[in-house]
Amino acid sequence: MTRVKQKSLANRELLATADQLHSAAIHLLRRLRVRDRESGIGPAQLSALSVLVFGGARSLGELADAEQVRPPTMSRIVAGLARAGLVRRRATEDGRRVRLEATAKGAKILWEGRKRRVQSLAQALSSLSEEDCQRLTELSGLLQQLLRKL
Repeated sequence: MTRVKQKSLANRELLATADQLHSAAIHLLRRLRVRDRESGIGPAQLSALSVLVFGGARSLGELADAEQVRPPTMSRIVAGLARAGLVRRRATEDGRRVRLEATAKGAKILWEGRKRRVQSLAQALSSLSEEDCQRLTELSGLLQQLLRKL
């Protein structure tokens, strides 16, 4: 086999693996996200709140960028979170900008939701063999490495 054909085959295999990984990740998150309904908060608010809980305080623009929405959309999401007591606005030192941060109540809701999702995943993992669980442990480490490259 020529080098060109070998490279083409390798590229197709990488694309197939990437496609399978992409699909599995999306389906896994969708199935686990069902547990988020128990929080009583909509998906857009939960997602924005998670950025603040796990990533720290942000400006409205930074939060909108992180969530890939326009600032007016994020303003509405944040207003709902603030009304629910899950987010607070803090003035910056110069007073011209506002930083958004999760409240203790907001962080508690996020951590409880994460715990529910992790428990659901652990329950599914318990049906696998010890060998398969070990393989998934190793693969999760590889996924973390891969994430740092994206």
